[in-house]
Amino acid sequence: MLAVDAAVVALLMVEQILQGGTLWLPLAGALAAVALAGVWCVPVLRFWKTGQIIREEGPQSHKVKGGTPTMGGLYVVPVAIAVGWALGAWQGDALAAGLLTLAFGAVGWLDDWQVLRRKSNKGISPRLKLGLLAIATAAFCLWLGWAHPEVTTVSLPWGGQWALGWAFWPLAAFALLGSSNATNLTDGLDGLAGGTGAIALTGLAVLLAPAQPELAALAAALAGGYLGFLVANRHPARVFMGDTGSLALGGGLAAIALAADQLWVLPVLGLVFVGETLSVIWQVTYYKLTKDENGVGQRWFRMAPFHHHLELGGWSETQVVAAFYAMGLVAVAVALLWAP
Repeated sequence: MLAVDAAVVALLMVEQILQGGTLWLPLAGALAAVALAGVWCVPVLRFWKTGQIIREEGPQSHKVKGGTPTMGGLYVVPVAIAVGWALGAWQGDALAAGLLTLAFGAVGWLDDWQVLRRKSNKGISPRLKLGLLAIATAAFCLWLGWAHPEVTTVSLPWGGQWALGWAFWPLAAFALLGSSNATNLTDGLDGLAGGTGAIALTGLAVLLAPAQPELAALAAALAGGYLGFLVANRHPARVFMGDTGSLALGGGLAAIALAADQLWVLPVLGLVFVGETLSVIWQVTYYKLTKDENGVGQRWFRMAPFHHHLELGGWSETQVVAAFYAMGLVAVAVALLWAP
């Protein structure tokens, strides 16, 4: 946690020097609010018996995590967004991005609740989950097209624009749905998704601060919220964010980038999330390509996503998380250097 705190502080120091320090208040306010909310909410989640069900096929070292309260996103997401809105990021683009984030979090909560109700790893059906996320995505895209008719011409790094026309809309939907799925896959180790998400959101906030302060403030508040969550989620975690927090994280990151006309920056800032997703895709693809006559294939990684591959290779949980934080910082540095 100290490493990611130092990284975020360093990014904000740069912003303080260059832009007058407009991001400190939403980030620090959300950090404090979420950390304090956790003091009350974590025991409540434990009282509600929201203990995580550990999947059987996961690493054996994770068995000790069974029973740790989940659905921490239930307090992280609304508190962080409320802080952002209270500090002025509540109109227009920031309001819409915040509502999309809450909607994705609500879908995640429904999935978490079903997992707990059934006492298994099976939440709502993948089709229902995708359908609900698609409805929220469609609503956001409709608003985006109404509020910003020019949105289909996207900005590029180093300046310049690309007129995508109608091709923009499937790309925007893919960005929202893909980003939320990617952060969900990344949420497999204590502090991993929250810390890397906070780094990416802080980088996005710094990038947007000069021209779009409201969206920057919302990104900073979300970053602060996930930083505040690390107080309880750092190793050994006392609470997990669940799909409630992980789907909201990816959805919020993508929604802010889309509303800010900074779609190009999403895969750069989300380097860790992209890598995790690609590791799963390649694992499945390679398994299918190498199936023998008995229908049994080979695995490229020891286990996917990639963070589990490193774990099974002898890395400690904290070593994996620290390495991914470093990757996230490199991604932010590249994004800021590429920014026009």
